[in-house]
Amino acid sequence: MGHTIEKPRGLGPLTALALVVGNLIGSGVYLLPATLAPLGANQLIGWIITSAAALAMAVVFARLGAKTPMAGGPYGYVQAAFGPFAGFITAWSYWVLLWAGNGALAVAVVSALSGVFPAIGQIQGLPALLAVGCVWLLTAVNIRGVRSAGDLSLITTVIKSVPLLGVIGLAGWLWLSGTPVIHQTPVPITGSNIAAAAALCFWAFLGIESATVPADKVENASRVVPMATLVGTMLSGAIFLGISASFQGYMPLAAAAASPAPVAAFLGRYFGKALGGVVALFAAISAFGALNGFILLQGEMPWAMARGGVFPQWFAKESITGTPARGHIVSSLLLSAVTLLNFGRGMGDLFQFIASVSLAAGMLTYAMTMLAAIRLLPGERLMIPVALFGAVFSAWATCGLGLEAIGYGAALLACGLPIYWAVRRG
Repeated sequence: MGHTIEKPRGLGPLTALALVVGNLIGSGVYLLPATLAPLGANQLIGWIITSAAALAMAVVFARLGAKTPMAGGPYGYVQAAFGPFAGFITAWSYWVLLWAGNGALAVAVVSALSGVFPAIGQIQGLPALLAVGCVWLLTAVNIRGVRSAGDLSLITTVIKSVPLLGVIGLAGWLWLSGTPVIHQTPVPITGSNIAAAAALCFWAFLGIESATVPADKVENASRVVPMATLVGTMLSGAIFLGISASFQGYMPLAAAAASPAPVAAFLGRYFGKALGGVVALFAAISAFGALNGFILLQGEMPWAMARGGVFPQWFAKESITGTPARGHIVSSLLLSAVTLLNFGRGMGDLFQFIASVSLAAGMLTYAMTMLAAIRLLPGERLMIPVALFGAVFSAWATCGLGLEAIGYGAALLACGLPIYWAVRRG
């Protein structure tokens, strides 16, 4: 009797939710308190505006996911609304955002581990090798099957939430016990400061569309995708705002800005410095889990583009486990190159540089998806202002990234045009 290969199980409700929350709660929430500290109270306003915009986008993604769940998420929606070229530019933008941004996540894993094992930062070349090693380990997990990646996301999401909830719980206890809040050095509230804060804050919200990209591999996608998108965004937004308010109230922002591990510094301020190594390990797990989720997405995009006729058909073939192995391998090669070529900048500078460039390249994805929703959801008048708000925010936040990042992002987008023309002419 012959053996048949069982179709791999897809993502269920919990794993789809963990994919969204795990991708949102990645390295950013552990590192952003330091980056945002010089902006003072502007960061709270930035978080509120960004949370509102992210929720608006999540509503749009959820509605699109419920009505037309399709592989590729943003790419599929834009191509359906505006045609192949708009679909390709959106998909290329998102793909660049994924593999370039994953470079920042790989760096964040190693940066956090160096807080536990200081020798890592003292051996020339070791941080770069470890970062690339993490990439290929998780690439192998994702090639094995989407369910394996989903299960890993679920485990790491639960673990990574512990210190973050600890910070919020500690701040809440200090407030309820009557501990006076810290007097922070005032920073002027200005439009430019708020825009800069909002642009950085949106890095933490990358991934709101995570459940829509592998929609063809989600069980009961029309129900699970919108649930995971909305619930995941709201849960993560509440944690982000709670962390920001905790730092504003009970951590000197100058100390937060000077710390390579601000969450560890916050808890160490009240429980002793010995806690720093433990929190650094949690931060490494957090970034590792997010890297896993985004590697899942970076492999799906070339496959969806090839299936849609705007990318070489070589990428359309699936492995025996039903995963886009070729897309995973090529994406991870590009990711490894970005990480290795720029590691001379130092881990802190490298994280901020890659994050800014990948955002500049990828924000087009969110703007185009919002505009596509207006066309794909006719008759749903409430969606029009919500989608327009998301599109306008995307453009505004991009401006806050600065000219250098925008220039690099535009160059990366331009690199895709010859590929599109070659495929369409072929």
